[in-house]
Amino acid sequence: MNLGVNTWVWTSPLTDGDLEALAPRVAGWGFDVIELPVEQPGDWDPARAADLLASLGLRASVVLVMPPGRDLVASDTVKETQDYLRHCMDVAEIVGSPTIAGPAYSAVGRTWRMSARERAAAYAELRENLKPVIDHSGVRLAVEPLNRYETSLLNTVEQALEALPEGADLTLDIYHLNIEEKDPAAAVRLAAGRIAHVQVCGTDRGTPGQDRFDWPAFIAALRAVSYEGPLVIESFTAHNQTIATAASIWRPLAPSQDALAVDGLAFLRTL
Repeated sequence: MNLGVNTWVWTSPLTDGDLEALAPRVAGWGFDVIELPVEQPGDWDPARAADLLASLGLRASVVLVMPPGRDLVASDTVKETQDYLRHCMDVAEIVGSPTIAGPAYSAVGRTWRMSARERAAAYAELRENLKPVIDHSGVRLAVEPLNRYETSLLNTVEQALEALPEGADLTLDIYHLNIEEKDPAAAVRLAAGRIAHVQVCGTDRGTPGQDRFDWPAFIAALRAVSYEGPLVIESFTAHNQTIATAASIWRPLAPSQDALAVDGLAFLRTL
């Protein structure tokens, strides 16, 4: 599997200058993929990024971001959210990412109680509102279930498979799987054929491998379902107030952000 790292390990929001500084280091360490968040359209130039990554032999993956105000369910901002997601697909096409990945359903941190009937109605609304996005491009939409503290809509693979329309795939993130799934490897097998992207980190959001997660079983499950996408390290820096607050990063998770990436890469190569 190709191995990657998200620029959130170091900075947010990503800018052209940040990418020009980070990408050569990421390539030099031996990563195959660099993951690029689209927090706000225009934060960075996709064409400029594509040229830079091509010169370094790096592939791109694109992640979408759902702050307050971006929602596809029980919201008056559905059209604006669809426009944003289509923009992310356009960016992905330019930089050569086969997917856009993330919680493409509701703002992170938005939670509300639902009866079984209300949940079924929310899932029906989500399916309807995702269809125009899926039809926009050949880029795969890889929807990410989040843990219970970040959303009340999609927490498990089983819920995502029930909620998502045909044509929408899944992003699996070890951090969320470890909280919500009784058996992360079994969740991988349940999602066979629908997994388009995988994000990894330690169970504390830190360095992959420096935890008690059953990595061999997880990787074996990915291989058993013939997953061919990348494993991308997604973690966050405690030194950026906005992202630290959003991701609840209250302390450094590694001796340095560089060490988190480099040591994580070394561990993933052993799997």
